[in-house]
Amino acid sequence: MSDAILTSENDGVLEITINRPDQRNSVNSAVAQGIAAAIDRLDSEVGLRCAILTGAGGTFCAGMDLKAFLRGEPAHVEGRGFAGICGRPPNKPIIAAVDGYALAGGTEISLACDMIVANRDAKFGIPEVKRGLVAAARGVIYLPRLLPRQLAMELALTGDPIGSERLAELGVVNRITDGPAIEAARELAAAIAANGPLALMATKALMRDSWNWEYDELEKCQSPYVKEVFSSEDAREGASAFAEKRKPVWKGK
Repeated sequence: MSDAILTSENDGVLEITINRPDQRNSVNSAVAQGIAAAIDRLDSEVGLRCAILTGAGGTFCAGMDLKAFLRGEPAHVEGRGFAGICGRPPNKPIIAAVDGYALAGGTEISLACDMIVANRDAKFGIPEVKRGLVAAARGVIYLPRLLPRQLAMELALTGDPIGSERLAELGVVNRITDGPAIEAARELAAAIAANGPLALMATKALMRDSWNWEYDELEKCQSPYVKEVFSSEDAREGASAFAEKRKPVWKGK
């Protein structure tokens, strides 16, 4: 993994940092490949429960590196999409910790995460139309699902930014901080990582995949997701720990 992406691990939480502050953490090939590699690690290592994705130097991400784009440098990863995450996010929970600007692809990266923690002054937006482009990393797909349609249309067609406090009022941003977003993101990640790993993945998968399920098929569709969880060692450990009034010791199996 190149220096464009830094990773660290603490108590089951993988922190992934986009490390191009001099370029406002814009996405080039090294960033995309690095994020994809970190996500592969997150999903493959049993000891990792969730992740935080953030940016170095007080800015989350300014989107695609347009100079790299003009050189023909890909910002996509096969099978993972833009920035190595937007096309196929991880199976385990991931939190975006946003300071400064999350613009264009930066907003789309944050929306590919499961939760967003943001500094009070953070700005989001998909200004691609101002450069004759389209927010094709699912920004124009996600926004109408998360925001009132008219507001989503205004943001997409004007390219104007929107503040984190307004997005928190609308339920898109989970937590607002006065200081760096990473500290509040760590608190949220710790609360998630304390839970059963198999249950976390199954719960996320259900919430992701059940969007268009028919009501009369819910039970049948849900069954494959929960069957393994309820028959797992972790399920028995959770019940035993509750009965014995102690913290569970998860094995991820």
